[in-house]
Amino acid sequence: MALPVKDQLRYWGLAAAIFVLVLWLLGDVLLPFVIGGAIAYFLDPVADRLEKLGLTRVAATAIITVIGVLLFVMMIVMVVPTLVTQLIDLVDVLPSLFKELRSFIERQFPAILDAESNTHQFLVSFGESLKAKTGDVLQTVVASLGSAINVVVLLVIVPVVSVYLLLDWDRMIERIDELLPRDHAPVIRRLAGDIDNVLASFVRGMGTVCLILGTYYAVALMAVGLQFGLVVGFIAGLVTFIPYLGALIGGTLAIGLAMFQFWGDWTSIGLVAGIFALGQVTEGNFLTPKLVGSSVGLHPVWLLLALSVFGALFGFVGMLVAVPVAAALGVLARFGAAQYFASRLYTGLEATELKDD
Repeated sequence: MALPVKDQLRYWGLAAAIFVLVLWLLGDVLLPFVIGGAIAYFLDPVADRLEKLGLTRVAATAIITVIGVLLFVMMIVMVVPTLVTQLIDLVDVLPSLFKELRSFIERQFPAILDAESNTHQFLVSFGESLKAKTGDVLQTVVASLGSAINVVVLLVIVPVVSVYLLLDWDRMIERIDELLPRDHAPVIRRLAGDIDNVLASFVRGMGTVCLILGTYYAVALMAVGLQFGLVVGFIAGLVTFIPYLGALIGGTLAIGLAMFQFWGDWTSIGLVAGIFALGQVTEGNFLTPKLVGSSVGLHPVWLLLALSVFGALFGFVGMLVAVPVAAALGVLARFGAAQYFASRLYTGLEATELKDD
């Protein structure tokens, strides 16, 4: 005999509260394991496909590991030093860029920036504040990252966790399935399948789109000679998972930098703008429909809310789990709505009687 609904709600609510408490207390400790689990989840379809080709799970995992290590080493040697250098240079040059922008506006629109106007005073104070705070902000960011993320631990633990989880992923899923309460196992399996479909479409699909667009923006902007092309491409690709935001941030930053660097060379400025226009056309018409699909069910506003809330509550780990939790909550919300539409609370007594007749 199954437990009463009230008791089941009590137990499941207690389990959810314990999970949230553990995540809040052990957020920094769990970071390498969360990243390792995400990598294993991302690569599991690749291992399954290699198994279908006749390889064992161990051989498939070994091949993926070797390729991953080679790509990681290439990225560390070829990309990361340039990216860090450009990022530091961009932070250092921001105050002078703002000063040049103010000078340009003063030359072109002198009436707007009258010495007694509020706009002029705001720009002066903002420029001084930016110049004074830029170094402090950079030092704070570096210090925060150093305290929150132990790079050595990440570089050691994340690959180990990823390899072990990828190796045992199918067995782990089978074991979890055995632990499900028998009365609810079919419904839980169906909901888990729906959540997996959403995550597969969004996380794997949008991850691939972000990688493709970030690489395209970085290479194209560096090809036209933009000074901070690699950083701009990295930023634009990183936030592409939020529709239109990647192009808006990356395009605004790139065109703004291009106007300062190529002022008067309208061909180069037009090329920078054309790069982002082509990227948006390609993303909207080819990449996103092909790799993500149109029925993921994660609205951009829902994503921003989840990232904000989980980031505020659980820090960097919260931002990592925000998208999976948002996907799960979305699936559960649709399941709850379907149950509600089929219930007497929604249909009413008359509809139920007609159905019985």
